[in-house]
Amino acid sequence: MALPISTKAQKYEMTFTLPKHSDSILYFGQHYRDKFVTMDSARIMPNNTFIFKGKRKWETGIYAIYTKDAKKPIIDFTIDGSQRFAIRLNEKDEVADPSNDIIGSPANQAMYSFITRINQAKSQARDIEKRKKSADDQVRQAAEDEMAQLSKEMEAYETSYIQKNKKYRFFQLVEIFNGPVVPEEIEDKAMYYRIHFWDDVDLTDHSLVRTPDLFNKMNHYFFGVLYHADKDTICKYADVVLQKIENDTLMLRYFMDFIMPKYYRSTKNIGWDATWCYLVRQYYLSGKCSWAPQSEIVNKRQTVEFLEKSLIGAKGAELWMADTNQSPDPQDWISSHRFPNKYVILWFWDPDCHHCQEQTAALKVLYDSLTVAGSRSFEVYAVGYESDVAKWKKYVREHELPFVNVGGPNVNIDYQDAYNVHGAPTMIILNEERRIIMNKVLPASALLDFLNRYEKSLRK
Repeated sequence: MALPISTKAQKYEMTFTLPKHSDSILYFGQHYRDKFVTMDSARIMPNNTFIFKGKRKWETGIYAIYTKDAKKPIIDFTIDGSQRFAIRLNEKDEVADPSNDIIGSPANQAMYSFITRINQAKSQARDIEKRKKSADDQVRQAAEDEMAQLSKEMEAYETSYIQKNKKYRFFQLVEIFNGPVVPEEIEDKAMYYRIHFWDDVDLTDHSLVRTPDLFNKMNHYFFGVLYHADKDTICKYADVVLQKIENDTLMLRYFMDFIMPKYYRSTKNIGWDATWCYLVRQYYLSGKCSWAPQSEIVNKRQTVEFLEKSLIGAKGAELWMADTNQSPDPQDWISSHRFPNKYVILWFWDPDCHHCQEQTAALKVLYDSLTVAGSRSFEVYAVGYESDVAKWKKYVREHELPFVNVGGPNVNIDYQDAYNVHGAPTMIILNEERRIIMNKVLPASALLDFLNRYEKSLRK
């Protein structure tokens, strides 16, 4: 493969041969979070070749080739030194032989030689892991020894290769984003890892926002390392990084515009709604997110005030509703709070909803079995989420639902507003003080386990 020859002086001329791709146009640009910033485009030429050329000098960094609607690049590459080079991929979108398939760019040759070796080691490790599961002790021990040797070899290889090629931006980024090494003597390794996760990253370096590495690290931190943490832990360690950049508008926006929608949209992760509310108050309502228009700030303030009524830890609003007798007299209505049971399950369900039917049936089985055993610690306050009262009453009667069944228009407050109920099924669990301890839908099969874990947490 030869470099294209041009009679005119070009600042850049980058040729990519991509046999797997027959798109009429491909794009060249940089990463920005999980999207791309497009800088140039090229039309397909014979042999699925795309040539990007022009008179601009690009900054040293990591770039990508991608299709119009792509979420992932076809190839990442570096512009570091030469801006005139050629890269050829095979049918698997891989650089099979960096020394032959990359011409005119020592930086890309070094990068892909490193990536190729790392991928080979990962493949070896997967094969060894399979053998480590063997029932044969000898085979398993040999596999463990082989894994230890491979780890030692790769550690030495990476250290040596990175040091040798440290002049290239790619290898500088590898060092920056390698992540903290947790010392063996540290007892709470998870805490150490969280605290030191960002130690080697210079967040004043704005060029990092144009790399895939910063996005991957941000995404892994918030939605990997902190994924299963409770709200207080997430907020604590979110502040570890966000407080470093709270006076840097570009960096703070880079983080906030990505993490906030994910916390807000979550319908299953416990505590993420509270995390969102905390971050809004801590950063948006305190004036640190200067890019946000006033209309967005007002909207976020209203949303926080609405959500906070139904967050875990909040006092649950007391509902008074009519049962299946549908008495219009409030004195006949039933309270959601005044039961002798330690816990109250507020169960908002719709008899026309298939998932509601399945979970209501499972909840009935659990309710009946615990009642017979004399060990039911909760009452179910089942709110018929259905405007057709006759249909709801018929379902309750035919399925012999043993819960405290309430519904219809006779109610003291708007429960949809009070508990942020915008669909069925919705489950809210109240503790002895009638504070909310769960505001996500739990399958009936997980209810006892949740209550047991909650009881255990009270004894700590």
